[in-house]
Amino acid sequence: MLKDKVAIITGSARGIGRAIAEEYAANGAKVIISDIMQDKAEETANELKAKYNIDTLAIKADVSKYEDVETLVNQTIEKFGKIDIIVNNAGITRDNLIMRMSEQEWNLVIDINLKGVFNCTKAVSRPMMKQRYGKIINITSVVGEMGNPGQINYSASKAGVIGMTKTTAKELGSRGIRVNAIAPGFIVSEMTDKMTDQAKESLIKLIPLNELGKPADVAKAAVFLASDMADYITGQVINVCGGMVMQG
Repeated sequence: MLKDKVAIITGSARGIGRAIAEEYAANGAKVIISDIMQDKAEETANELKAKYNIDTLAIKADVSKYEDVETLVNQTIEKFGKIDIIVNNAGITRDNLIMRMSEQEWNLVIDINLKGVFNCTKAVSRPMMKQRYGKIINITSVVGEMGNPGQINYSASKAGVIGMTKTTAKELGSRGIRVNAIAPGFIVSEMTDKMTDQAKESLIKLIPLNELGKPADVAKAAVFLASDMADYITGQVINVCGGMVMQG
């Protein structure tokens, strides 16, 4: 489905990013594992290369720094000659109530989750416009649509990503570039693994499908948006949340 496509996935050494990289590799894409954890990125890239017999590349990048993102894009083009897909997945949380949230907690989340998407989109837009083709997939969150107590920085950043998705879809559409977003709900992760059974049960009550999502659920949506099956879709947000967003 993605044979010989070149895809950058930010924050892909582990978690949802890794799941997306693996689904892309399984579908024949050449994947660039980008993360701030160089050793883990190289380990993931090597594992996917061996498992799926595809070309990979591991590049350390802090998406909040434009020079890092430029290096990421330039090294990818230097090796593969093009960029077909970028998945803007890198993100962090620093949760706190607004009355207790520090300026540092606010700035760090905004810099990585929102400015990082801006940096990556800006950096790939020129080569994608030149080739008159590209798929930009932004990982946002249902809390960007619903809000969530204790996550004003995170929900603001993810709401901003939705606005950015729609704007860039309008700006870049005439050049053959599709820009869409995926909004996961509660997905099984290191964070949910640390939760008590009671806390998990409380979460599940908010989800009409009555279960937490899996990283693979998000990854499959990312494959669809990157494929030619989604060529007439742009500026959209796909909620992968078991229906939770309807409860907001």
